[in-house]
Amino acid sequence: MKTAHHTILITGGTSGIGLALAKRFLMEGNAVIVTGTNAQKAEAVKHDLPNLTVELADMRDRQALKKLVHRYSDVNILINNAGIQYNYEFADPAIVPEHIMTELDINLLSPLHLVKLFLPQLLNYPTAAIINVSSGLGIIPKQSAPVYCASKAALHSFTKALRWQLEGTSVRVFEIIPPIVDTAMTQGRGRGKITPEELVQEFWRNFSNDRYEMRIGKTKLLFVLQRIMPSLAERIMRPGL
Repeated sequence: MKTAHHTILITGGTSGIGLALAKRFLMEGNAVIVTGTNAQKAEAVKHDLPNLTVELADMRDRQALKKLVHRYSDVNILINNAGIQYNYEFADPAIVPEHIMTELDINLLSPLHLVKLFLPQLLNYPTAAIINVSSGLGIIPKQSAPVYCASKAALHSFTKALRWQLEGTSVRVFEIIPPIVDTAMTQGRGRGKITPEELVQEFWRNFSNDRYEMRIGKTKLLFVLQRIMPSLAERIMRPGL
């Protein structure tokens, strides 16, 4: 996969993994559009990176997703990065269905909608890509985040099946499977985190060599443990890292 002269849309790109990806793609000579929901954060990012295009868009808003497709017909790489994680007991009566749907919508349904909307134009480009950011928790879940883990497991399966469907077309389908990354989402919990920049360094090597399923950092070990010692892998992952 060539790493320059693309037009890239990154959801959730005003902080964390998305912003680190945006910076690297900009540095390599690409046009980059990112989405976010925080106006103050968006302004700060535009100030620091004047070559970056920032769109305020709620991924749960289907009309906003359609506007992105119509506004950016030159996008040939779509990166579904936006995500949200809540930690709670599913039996807790305070957790209402709307709370659950927010997680499912941002982590799973919105990426599927964006892929469906962008595919017609992606298929018209001689080189195009879809890059979905899932999670090691989609491979083996932790007890405290049942909906997040389920949404990422579904995104992992969807990405693999979509890759098979698009074999023989110009659209390559990648998946980033991160370990725990030091972002706002993981603030105050977890240990052994990697930085977004470390993730992007490893991503870049995989991306430029057409490694479609990118097991980043400790997720490589997670896949090995799952295969040879699944019970141990679950004992490690169940309480969260």
